[in-house]
Amino acid sequence: MAEQELQMEESAPKKGKMMIVIIAAVIVIIGAVAAFFLLGGSSDESELDELETEQVVEQAPSTSIGSTNVGTALYVAMPRPFVFNVPGSGRDRLVQIKVQLMVRGTDAEETTKMHIPMIEGTLLRVFSSSNADDLVTEAGKIAMKEQALREVQKAMQTIAGNPVIEQVLFTGFVMQ
Repeated sequence: MAEQELQMEESAPKKGKMMIVIIAAVIVIIGAVAAFFLLGGSSDESELDELETEQVVEQAPSTSIGSTNVGTALYVAMPRPFVFNVPGSGRDRLVQIKVQLMVRGTDAEETTKMHIPMIEGTLLRVFSSSNADDLVTEAGKIAMKEQALREVQKAMQTIAGNPVIEQVLFTGFVMQ
């Protein structure tokens, strides 16, 4: 009986110390996870802001392509993805497209940013006039991208006096 009491007295401090160690370990793990999410993780909104402010620069030859000036390629991100319905043979589908526009030079970039609402309207008109059966194929996506480029260049020619935009790039394409 005395031995049992002695064993219980010895195990009680060990359990208390063990609980303190476990609680300390849990607090350290929770702190590490919180630090990771607060400092390391980023939300979609902050990624979008980074894309808008960051200029991706690529070197280009010093010749001209068509009627556009060749220089530093800059990418202007559309502020939000395009979401629209398209009819299909079996059923209507929902499409989401993220777009960036390639321009040459800072003047063209500023002109493009100034006319983003008009560009968004033009792109949405082109995108929503497409067909789900065409968008399933790679050729259909390319055709829609080329039509979008022609329409945006035509609108920019009317407003700015030159086509300004060299390419329409899909950075995200989801169809459900």
